[in-house]
Amino acid sequence: MKPGRRRFLLGSLAGVAALGAGGWSMARSSVVNPCRAALPPELATHPLIRAAWSGLDASKVWDVHTHIAGIGDGNTGIEIGPEMTSLFHPIQYAQRLFFMNAGCAHKAPGRVDQSYVERLENLIDGMAPGFRILLFAFDRFHDEAGQAHAERSTFYVPNAYAAGLVQKHNGRFEWAASIHPYRTDAVDALQQAAQQGTRAVKWLPAAMGMDPASAKCDAFYRELVRRDLPLIVHCGKEEAVKGGDTQHLGNPLRLRRALDAGVRVVVAHCASMGEDADLDQAGTPQRPSFDLFARLMDEPRAMGRLYADISAVIQRNRPVSVVRTLLERRDWHGRLLNGSDYPVPGILPLISPSAWVRAGLLDAAAATVLETVREHNPLLFDFVLKRSLRLAGQGFPVNVFETRPFFEKAPS
Repeated sequence: MKPGRRRFLLGSLAGVAALGAGGWSMARSSVVNPCRAALPPELATHPLIRAAWSGLDASKVWDVHTHIAGIGDGNTGIEIGPEMTSLFHPIQYAQRLFFMNAGCAHKAPGRVDQSYVERLENLIDGMAPGFRILLFAFDRFHDEAGQAHAERSTFYVPNAYAAGLVQKHNGRFEWAASIHPYRTDAVDALQQAAQQGTRAVKWLPAAMGMDPASAKCDAFYRELVRRDLPLIVHCGKEEAVKGGDTQHLGNPLRLRRALDAGVRVVVAHCASMGEDADLDQAGTPQRPSFDLFARLMDEPRAMGRLYADISAVIQRNRPVSVVRTLLERRDWHGRLLNGSDYPVPGILPLISPSAWVRAGLLDAAAATVLETVREHNPLLFDFVLKRSLRLAGQGFPVNVFETRPFFEKAPS
């Protein structure tokens, strides 16, 4: 999506929020997730869905990029920033409404957190048996001294809550800790998370305020290597979560320090949105973040260490050329991991199957089926859409979706 179109969409969402219940009702038919129940039998057995699961071992299929959302109404420890609950900040207010609707937790006063998890369970029931999702905790914004700032934190999801969900719902969820490396207790917190079974650590530098290129991360990197835990880092532009004037911290080239330390790094979204400074050529214009990611993927230091998840790459605010490149670069396919960025696939305007038909990457007959699937199960919708994409007859291979081995042991 071009910048103007993105601003138009956010403005539309803000307008719906500002109009209150009336605006929400007006938008429902074209924008709001209807949150339907399980797929009807004729849809659940549709050839498109059967083809998507064909050849896959569902017990190895983990969605590696899913968010925990809530408002903290269930003693979960979740916190949300004041801007997300104030009409004086209409875009952030609208984002909260649409995230909650996408997760089908918008009609559950007093039990929003619980409702969000229950919806996740229902969606997993609609996937093949054995399928799991990797849930992300989310640490607060911290300053250079390692002090947390709640006022600069859009939201906070405790590690303890994420770990507890895995224990309570055994066999459905896995979890990724979120620990700011500047914290004085960062290494201790990482050791505790490892003991609680975390599969990875998730950072969003632009929202949390860490610089992956800083020496302050070195002790944390050493512990990640010792534990053989991968680090999932959002790179490229960040619009959904605000942390201040820190967008430059998401530059994929800033991950070189982690790679040189021996950390296995996963670039979230393949850095598929925005522009960053070319740190190798000072004074030159900014380049697409995806181009810098591609450069990093091809460096010798990246071999066996740098990976990427393909969450969000099908959203309308990403160039079609990103998916074309990902399909073309078969030498990268062994280092790509599928994730959904849930609950985002439940925000209807952000992903258009018809746009992929027009791009020549999706069969026209699939679009209508996918739109209907999304009304019932956005997780399945995201999965089937990506399994159905083709460029010159070539789709993403099985290993992109069978992600479990990556988190269970270091790849050779």
